[in-house]
Amino acid sequence: MTATLWLARHGQSVSNAVRRFQGAQDVPLSPLGHRQAEALADRLADWPIAHVYASPLERARRTADIVVAALGAPLTILDDLRELSLGEWEGRTVDEVRTLPGDPYAQWVRDPVAMAPPGGEALAEVQARALRAVGRIAAAHGPGEAVLVVSHGGVISAYLAHCLGLPLSSLWRLTVSNCALSRVAPPRVLSVNDGAHLATLRVEAGPALAP
Repeated sequence: MTATLWLARHGQSVSNAVRRFQGAQDVPLSPLGHRQAEALADRLADWPIAHVYASPLERARRTADIVVAALGAPLTILDDLRELSLGEWEGRTVDEVRTLPGDPYAQWVRDPVAMAPPGGEALAEVQARALRAVGRIAAAHGPGEAVLVVSHGGVISAYLAHCLGLPLSSLWRLTVSNCALSRVAPPRVLSVNDGAHLATLRVEAGPALAP
């Protein structure tokens, strides 16, 4: 047996709200993102969360701060949980990228390995550090402990793809919505993208729009 890890994408950011690629950029939560983080904290209130781990990027760190304030769990920041860099696409909207020759956005959604953003981080590297981070977290906690990991759509999708035996080329077939929960007992995946606690909130569509 191993610890149970709840994987949560951060709350909606101001860039998510306007379908702008953020990647490794540091941007704050939107007002909706704050409400999503509060709903996440409420959802986890019945679980004895032993520890919270988060990406250093503000949108993830702030989501974790809201949960920690409600649950009283300790917080550790791990750099390996940061979102993938999207290179030259960062700061551009989806519509702006779609107007580039050949619609590279559509190609990227179909196969993010073959059509990576210029100057972006290789998905294999993202997956490797996601596995490294989760391995470190799992090793620090015993059987029966519940841990929350607040990261990003690209990182969580890359980790789940590994556990589910999916190729990275099909990464965006996985939906990881803002503040939805995926539950794992490494390497077993127990649930993916559980957003029941977000039912009264408007949740943006998915990770391929603007990680």
